[in-house]
Amino acid sequence: MPVSFQRVYLESAGYLMPGEPIPNDRMDAYIAPLNRMSERIKRRILAENGILTRHYAIDAEGVTQHTNAQLAAGAIRDCLRRGGAELSRVSLLASGSSGGDTLMPGFANMIQGELAAQPMETHSVHGICAAGVSAIQTAAQGIELGAHRSAMAVASEMPSRLFKRSRFAARGYETDFDSHFLRWMLSDGAGALLLSDGSPALAGAPGLRLKLKWVHQRAFSGDYPVCMQLGLTEDRARGHLDFGSWAEAEAAGALSLRQDIRLLPHLFDIGIHEYAGLVRDGWVDPKRVDHFLCHYSSEKFIPVVEDLMNKADLSIPRERWWSNLAWRGNTGAASILVMLAEFLHTKTLKPGEQIFCYVPESGRFMAAYMLLEVEAADAAPVTMVSPRAAAVPDDDFVIAPPHDPAAAPEGLGALLTELAAIWHDYRSRVWRTPLIRQIRERRLALPDYLNWMEQWVPQVREGSKWMREGAASLSGPYQMLASLIDVHAGEEQNDFNILFSDYKKAGGTVAQIDDLRRNPGGEALNAYLHGLAATRDPIGLLGAIYIIEGTGQRIVPALLPLIKASVKLPPDAFRFLEYHGHNDENHLNRWLAAVEMVMAVEGQARAARQIIDTARHTAALYLMQFQHITERMPHEPPGRPKANTAAEGGGFL
Repeated sequence: MPVSFQRVYLESAGYLMPGEPIPNDRMDAYIAPLNRMSERIKRRILAENGILTRHYAIDAEGVTQHTNAQLAAGAIRDCLRRGGAELSRVSLLASGSSGGDTLMPGFANMIQGELAAQPMETHSVHGICAAGVSAIQTAAQGIELGAHRSAMAVASEMPSRLFKRSRFAARGYETDFDSHFLRWMLSDGAGALLLSDGSPALAGAPGLRLKLKWVHQRAFSGDYPVCMQLGLTEDRARGHLDFGSWAEAEAAGALSLRQDIRLLPHLFDIGIHEYAGLVRDGWVDPKRVDHFLCHYSSEKFIPVVEDLMNKADLSIPRERWWSNLAWRGNTGAASILVMLAEFLHTKTLKPGEQIFCYVPESGRFMAAYMLLEVEAADAAPVTMVSPRAAAVPDDDFVIAPPHDPAAAPEGLGALLTELAAIWHDYRSRVWRTPLIRQIRERRLALPDYLNWMEQWVPQVREGSKWMREGAASLSGPYQMLASLIDVHAGEEQNDFNILFSDYKKAGGTVAQIDDLRRNPGGEALNAYLHGLAATRDPIGLLGAIYIIEGTGQRIVPALLPLIKASVKLPPDAFRFLEYHGHNDENHLNRWLAAVEMVMAVEGQARAARQIIDTARHTAALYLMQFQHITERMPHEPPGRPKANTAAEGGGFL
């Protein structure tokens, strides 16, 4: 599922292409043919890939003129210059590349050193073409979660050093076709994007801003063998570190960059299938895409991509495609950033236009996508939702985490920030479940609502029971916490009766609560919470309460007006939903007090880890419950022994 963003904007973009453009007839001065077969392969590949010029960071003698870190630093400086921004604003640097100048340390740290930049958070993404998108996603997530105001994403590649003729001397200037192929395909360059929160105007486009709507990446490495690699022998049987020396590895061809082009058709096939899923789930509408930036490595693949899109009836007209492959070359992970930067520098944009980016990666098959949208600089910020829910205004669905990390009490900021990350992922996944899509798209009918209630009532009934079990498992130092949990459980122990009454008023026909069944997700969640509650000092249950009470206080109030609009029932048929939407704010304040108690007794690091782990597990199981809601659960058959309902009740959802 894509990662959506509500407050991430592209403020400026820059790139650096080293040296002068090198036309095809001058390539031999830099990437010399190895033998007679080289010339024939070169002509064939250049005739197909459509690249007319490219850039190299080595000179004609093979001497490095710019390191990879210098290329990246140059792209960052260009990005900052174009945006009139200072490097001191940046607190997160995320890099993507197939390899820096060193095996270690990380590439982002080498770039930071090259810039002589101030202390900041760094992330180095090691991959191939999609690594640039991963860097963008990392930077955007840091902003979305409130940890950073400005972040820099940069991607840089310098494969030319691998292609020098001298690299093949140990093999007698002989190599396989897969290694020949990439020598005439890849080149050097770097691109950088400055991402910010708030609503900054796009550099060079007065009155406009560019919002990052979402990023989606999926790897299929478990489905296919290695396609593009550096470090394995031709038969992939040995790695370069398995040899006695680097010289032996080089002689065996383990240090030659290869691509198995016979596998490439599968790459575009899975990429288009993934694109079709994004369209089906409402993340992108081909009719709304104004600019399609596709990182194809060769123009030979344009008709392949076009044909697959046409077969899926999801084509984007060819006149909306844009690429700079012909004059910038294929720069791997940097390509999409260089492409986007040059596109923004040369195109005139209008509010409402969408830019859709697609990056296939052939390493072991991966597909990456991004959607950006142009807004008027004075427009109110809006939140991304599926076009299938277009009947509902986007800004109705800005669902904040239960506690704002920025307003955290002393010592709780890190915990609340990590919980907020879990919350955002959980909320986004819940938002895409069949039930919530029915509600948001005004398709929820009364039978659907009653089916939900029938699975919900037995779930709610267990809440105070596992809370009381957990309180009873707390030892002496936690007695104040145990008392607080008992108060909470006592307040909610009869909630399931209110919900069952609402169900009956809505027309529910099941007469006895004990005849109702939890769905598989509810059963799994119930078993997990009861099992945890029975362990000694189960303070991690506070993580479960964060998700459960947060759902009641944040998600349900946003859905309630839509439920009421779809299911025409009297007001007193929604007492349970109304009560929790208003009252769970008090419960969340109580939760914060409980966390402070635990931190004081347990120590911050250990307590925080238990709370975070339980919150993550609870979110996963809660999501499973949501996913199963639209299924019809069988009721208990007549005459079956009834479950013990003593001391049951409370909880939410």
